[in-house]
Amino acid sequence: MSKTTIKLGMGMLLSTLLFTGCVPTMVQRAENRTVPQGYSNTSNTDTVNTGMLKWNQFFTDPYLIALIDTALKNNQELNITLQEINIAKNEVQARKGEYLPFVGIGAGAGVDKPSRFTSRGASEFSSVFDEEGTHLPDPLQDYQVGVYASWELDIWKKLRNAKKSATYSYLASVEGKNLMVTHLVAEIANSYFELMALDNQLQILQTNIGIQQNALQIVKMEKEAAKVTELAVRRFEAEVLKNQSTQYELKQQIIETENRINFLVGRFPQPILRNSDNFINLVPDSLSTGVPAQLLDNRPDIKQADLNLSAAKLDVKVAKADFYPSLRITAGFGIQGFNFAKFIKAPESLLFNIAGDLVAPLVNRNALKAKYYSANAKQSQAVFNYEKTLLGAYISVANQVSLISNLQQKYALKQQQVDALNQSITISTNLFRSARADYMEVLLTQRDALESKMEQMEIKLQQMNAMVHMYQELGGGWR
Repeated sequence: MSKTTIKLGMGMLLSTLLFTGCVPTMVQRAENRTVPQGYSNTSNTDTVNTGMLKWNQFFTDPYLIALIDTALKNNQELNITLQEINIAKNEVQARKGEYLPFVGIGAGAGVDKPSRFTSRGASEFSSVFDEEGTHLPDPLQDYQVGVYASWELDIWKKLRNAKKSATYSYLASVEGKNLMVTHLVAEIANSYFELMALDNQLQILQTNIGIQQNALQIVKMEKEAAKVTELAVRRFEAEVLKNQSTQYELKQQIIETENRINFLVGRFPQPILRNSDNFINLVPDSLSTGVPAQLLDNRPDIKQADLNLSAAKLDVKVAKADFYPSLRITAGFGIQGFNFAKFIKAPESLLFNIAGDLVAPLVNRNALKAKYYSANAKQSQAVFNYEKTLLGAYISVANQVSLISNLQQKYALKQQQVDALNQSITISTNLFRSARADYMEVLLTQRDALESKMEQMEIKLQQMNAMVHMYQELGGGWR
């Protein structure tokens, strides 16, 4: 090779490197990870956090624990997510293999018979003897076997960054599974408490129907004594029938809630074991919120957003590395011959090759620029998503803190209302018997008492659901 050729090649290589060094400049957005010191106006430094408890420590009802345990094994959506994790894990293995040498073995056989009336055929026909004077076979056969290898040197860490990005994506999928577990645990617990509340509402309604039926008998006797008219009897009958029909609405809701739990558990409809007798006396557990900074470690959605952000940052580096030259080394070693005797004769049958390729984009880099710009946009998108997730987590916990406090006050007042209306039922019935109150006062008092008891049960359910939601918002349920 002449000096001129070497200088020309070096000049082209230098020009290529300089040209590919002109990578578009992008300003990346940095994420904001700061959170307030506490969930109220006063800073809370207590790090005791209920969200760190395992779900089977937080919930104590054995029937509920059994349902959650079964759901974590059989829930179809969760099992689908587990397969997605396996897919992401396989992607890590694939990325890892890309920056390791590729080595393979190959064998081949063929036959070649050119026409003698061509320049190639005429040339080969004039020299059809080998070095030993033996006539070469016609047509000429070819047999070969060898080992080949290729390796792209990861000089810009492009392949390693791609592997790290796939690893972060895999870990993000694991956190996605943990997030799904928290939702699954919370949904089963909320449905279970809803089922207990419906049982109690049905019992309250049936008890109230008994009271109204007794009042109806009293009104009928008063009519026979000419103290009231037929209108009073019909109004009480209508109220009894209305409440009797409401029973079937509640029974349907119970069936649907049971089947919702069965679906989450991953089984066909069957009765849900439970003990609803003491539901009204359940007291929501006192929850410790800890400090907001603990959300970064406890909440799977924040950890997932953080890992996706890390992957997006590496994808930017991978896209940037596409502008730089890539170096690939290829090599091969084997034996080749036109018959078996020549095939195994060494060293004449030996062959080998080694080459290095340096390739860099020079013209029409629009596709690379588009990929690079998209990677930067996705990185900014991941930053916004992380900040949104962190902000949403803080606000959700703050809302639950306020909700639990307000529900506690609301339930205390509702209990006083229920007690007052229970006493009013007895008072209004006695006054009606002594003709000191009309039937509408009795009817409305019974109706108000029923509504207040049903509302009380709704508030109790809201309290239990708020407890579950607080546990979930603090990052509990996936451990």
